[in-house]
Amino acid sequence: MNHFFRFFALLVMLAGARAWAQAPVAPPAPKEDRLPKQELTGQILYQFLLAEIAAQRGQFGLSASAYLDLAMSTRDPRIVRRAAEIAFHARQYDAALTVCRLWLSLEPESAQAKQMLSTLLLASGRIEELADSLARDLAAEAPGVGDALIRLARAFVRYPDKLAIQRLLDRLTQPYLDLAEAHLVRAQAAAGAGDADRARREIDQALEMRPAWELAALFKAEMLPKGAAQLDFLKTWLAANPDAHDVRLGYARGLVSEKRYEAARIEFRRLLSANPSNPDMIYAVGILSLQVNDAAEAEQQLKRFVEIGRGELDPARFYLGQIADQAGRPDDALRWYDQVAAGEHAMPAKVRASQILLRQGKLDEARERLAAARAKAPGDIRLVVAEAQLLRDAGRHEDAFAFLAKVLEVQPDQADLLYETALAAEKLGYVDVSERHLRRMIALKPDSAQAYNALGFSLVERNLRLEEAAQLIDQALSLAPDDPFILDSKGWLLFRQGNRAAALEALQKAFAKKPDPEIAAHIGEVLWALGRADEAKIVWREATKAYPTNEALAATIKRFVP
Repeated sequence: MNHFFRFFALLVMLAGARAWAQAPVAPPAPKEDRLPKQELTGQILYQFLLAEIAAQRGQFGLSASAYLDLAMSTRDPRIVRRAAEIAFHARQYDAALTVCRLWLSLEPESAQAKQMLSTLLLASGRIEELADSLARDLAAEAPGVGDALIRLARAFVRYPDKLAIQRLLDRLTQPYLDLAEAHLVRAQAAAGAGDADRARREIDQALEMRPAWELAALFKAEMLPKGAAQLDFLKTWLAANPDAHDVRLGYARGLVSEKRYEAARIEFRRLLSANPSNPDMIYAVGILSLQVNDAAEAEQQLKRFVEIGRGELDPARFYLGQIADQAGRPDDALRWYDQVAAGEHAMPAKVRASQILLRQGKLDEARERLAAARAKAPGDIRLVVAEAQLLRDAGRHEDAFAFLAKVLEVQPDQADLLYETALAAEKLGYVDVSERHLRRMIALKPDSAQAYNALGFSLVERNLRLEEAAQLIDQALSLAPDDPFILDSKGWLLFRQGNRAAALEALQKAFAKKPDPEIAAHIGEVLWALGRADEAKIVWREATKAYPTNEALAATIKRFVP
């Protein structure tokens, strides 16, 4: 219907043209308002409606034919433009070219008409004719032909035949090889056509002619391998051109990609000093400060970003909540988390706020918050898991299991819910219930490494059916070979099987990937069994410093060191 309303407006304008033709003589109209003295006859109305209705029904051939006749008879530039569009859409390139040339004769300065003519000549393979037409346009652009070349190259960037574009641009740039822009355009075209060596030669030529040109420097960087080579070039170039904003921004982003966060922060600080109110730079410095554990500057910059009020504010509010929480300011943290309104951080903000309330002894209020969030998003299992975790953290394991089991009754085939309920059942010693849920989860999600691992570890922990446990854990490893918790299960299995040396190797590999307290508990037990009690105590002591409230770690230590 959009087309109909557009051309209903066209009919109104045509009627206006008729009224103008009948009106007394007036001063000359502006150029864009000079329309043909066209009477809106029944025939014109019929052809117009036929053409538009055919287009809306997808009958573009019929529509193009009707519009072509209408364009030739009325010579109204609005109808001519529409005729060219429809003929192009119908792939009737000859007709489209005819009407496009008519359009240009009526509006010789129309950039849209010129662009469509170029597109039509290219689409119909008339490269020579296109080159001649564009060459004339370029010659008329002097002395701004360099910028015109760059605009021209951008106009063809999405055209699929990259070799044709390269040939076209090579021909068009030939008279202008004393300009750096010509070599940049050639470099871009060569890169698009897959000729990297030619692209590098051309961009080097452009930079030789204009050493301080940012656009050329950025393209040169794109042609280099990502990583050290690219960053070294940009760093060297910036040393000679320290005020180049775009290149410094590219360099800073490259450092972030390489996880060189402190170096990236230095560059973003320089960018910020040049533009102190730029919210993007403020946010970047804030986030990078978080990455390098500079909470003070992170908080300062993120607060500035929120105060400015431009851009996506919710992520900044979430990080400010984290900073306040880690600094021991729970009320500030709650205030920030409550301001996270939408997006990917909204749910984690609600969960973290509930955890703060739990630490303040406000379990009921924390649960009420999560229940209210569940009412708004009833299908979000993360909220169910978060509430169960609150209950577990409060030591109410029976309540956690009962809560999960109740929700599971309503959604019996929800895989994540099956997994969480199985873990809660295992914690309480309901091993049959746990195993049943995990096997159901495997049936529903046969590619779930988590489910295989949980079931396998449960068997190992009880020292039962170790052969079956080995099959389950090996299946989990085949799905997620670098998962530290599955490696922990493998190590614990090897220990139960009596292969202590291999067990220690697997557990240490798991701990290197994830220094988890329960993995540390297993390492200490294996070391003790190997007669290396002093090493076991060191491992346990360090893990206890990091995780003083972990129940599994404490229970293991108590068995060996009363």
